[in-house]
Amino acid sequence: MSDAIKHECGIAFLRLKKPLAFYKEKYGSAFYGIQKMYLLMEKQHNRGQDGAGFASIKFDVAPGERYISRVRSNQSQPIQDIFAQINERLNEELLLHPEYLDNVALQKEHLPYIGELFLGHVRYGTFGKNSLESVHPFLRQNNWMHRNLIIAGNFNMTNVTELFNSLVELGQHPKEMADTVTVMEKIGHFLDDEVTDLYQECKNNGLSKREASPVIAEKLDIAKILKRASKGWDGGYAMAGLLGHGDAFVFRDPAGIRPAYFYEDDEIVVVASERPVIQTVFNVPFEKVQELQPGHALIVKKNGTVTEEEIITPTVKKACSFERIYFSRGSDAEIYQERKELGKLILPAVLEAIEDDTDNTVFSYIPNTAETSFYGLVEAANDFLNQRKNQFILTNRKTLTKEKLEQILSVKIRTEKIAIKDAKLRTFITEDSSRDDLVAHVYDVTYGVIKPEDNLVIIDDSIVRGTTLKKSILKMMDRLHPKRIVVVSSAPQIRYPDCYGIDMAKLEGLIAFQAALALLKERNMDSLIDEIYLKCKAQENFKDHEVVNYVTEFYKPFTDEEISDKISELLTSEDIKASVKIIFQNVANLHKACPKNLGDWYFTGDYPTAGGNRVVNKAFMNFYEGKDARAY
Repeated sequence: MSDAIKHECGIAFLRLKKPLAFYKEKYGSAFYGIQKMYLLMEKQHNRGQDGAGFASIKFDVAPGERYISRVRSNQSQPIQDIFAQINERLNEELLLHPEYLDNVALQKEHLPYIGELFLGHVRYGTFGKNSLESVHPFLRQNNWMHRNLIIAGNFNMTNVTELFNSLVELGQHPKEMADTVTVMEKIGHFLDDEVTDLYQECKNNGLSKREASPVIAEKLDIAKILKRASKGWDGGYAMAGLLGHGDAFVFRDPAGIRPAYFYEDDEIVVVASERPVIQTVFNVPFEKVQELQPGHALIVKKNGTVTEEEIITPTVKKACSFERIYFSRGSDAEIYQERKELGKLILPAVLEAIEDDTDNTVFSYIPNTAETSFYGLVEAANDFLNQRKNQFILTNRKTLTKEKLEQILSVKIRTEKIAIKDAKLRTFITEDSSRDDLVAHVYDVTYGVIKPEDNLVIIDDSIVRGTTLKKSILKMMDRLHPKRIVVVSSAPQIRYPDCYGIDMAKLEGLIAFQAALALLKERNMDSLIDEIYLKCKAQENFKDHEVVNYVTEFYKPFTDEEISDKISELLTSEDIKASVKIIFQNVANLHKACPKNLGDWYFTGDYPTAGGNRVVNKAFMNFYEGKDARAY
């Protein structure tokens, strides 16, 4: 993606089902869990850039011994920083106590971070300060082992204020109005309730408090706790939790907005936000990694039993399509094919833009996430060229000479690596004119491969704000002096904010919104802006399920092509000499390419939860009122 956009957070959960001595014997180290957690987190580094955290739990330790370890970092390389801290601490202990080296029992008793249950998180916060306090996992501490709760997740709730107020009604005093805190405290409240009820049952059966503790841990009903806690949640989430005594869960939202995959065998249970991460780290085939079903929780009891239980009735599945377009690793077998298909399906629009002149067209891509879609585009272009060759040969077979036939067959689709990002360049000057000049050089270009009569087709996976296109990419492409520059987005026009984790919270930052706004003003249709505002304003005090997304009316007067053409105009500065055309995928083709991930609210305004409609209306009101504020 040429525009900078924040990613989704990533989770990594691991439960070792055998004694630590087993992993020492089979894999050479009782640190097997820590090593695998490093790989699970590093392989999801693409999902999180501003923080990372790690937590572990030891089973069956004596009172007074530490059994929970946690380390978090908000450094520039947070995953490396975390595991550098872990390694440093472990090495210090081993140097001081060489007797621990080959004694697993002593390692478990005395070394931090070692254990049977692990939770990791890579964070790319959608808003809020990049403070250590904002980094997952979060910890809710208690002297009762089973009341300790560790939470980390990939989620965003649209109704944080409502959740916060519900905690206040329960008599709590939350320390801040943040969705992670409110969610954790909500789960914690019902965990406390369940523990209290079980303790009373044990007491009635004549058990002492000490005798009751292991019974409570065994009988805790995690599904019941999650069902009670999640009433009223509105958002997208894949949430993982650990309890101090060893129970654990991973819980996914009922629309399946946020992804979660798991694998289990007789040695481990592992969950991650991306399938190929599990495949790579544990060397398991594609078909062995399962998707956690929407509205379900994977519950792992301390005794090792694993169940997938329905917590909330699943709704229509609206898994985030941006996962397939951009966020997730393209090494996933399905995602790789889907991205290629996105490239193939956009070819007809490209051919129209270049007037079928593939002979005088160079195809390229903007590094690096669009590369797979580029392969699909080129495959489709080759198919088109071959069909045209065959048709020509069949039509002229009686008059074709050998030389002419060889000439026709030698024609190929021209592909080049045109744009090369200079990762070392830093825009350190803040004064606007000087900074813009530096931004224009973020990409280098390959000279000597474009002729003045050529079209230059550049595919990107998506276009959000268009800032990098306008200030850098188009300027650099124009230096090659092509006749025409065609920028292709393998995703549709992004028209609406996201409220489930992606940092696209403001309407006015979206180039499609700017284009529609410009068209409304050009055509003296400004009154529509006022009408939409008043409709949104009238719903301010409605309950979420009553709210209608009126922002869709903002785009209705225009065709997709009219908005695309206006985007082309807005992003083409006066000094660009080439003709510029920007093409977007259509929504029907997106669904055709990614049939399992039909979440498309940022393209269509079809939000999968009621809170989404309230958020988009709030975003429009903020725009209208000139408020530089988030809508959630």
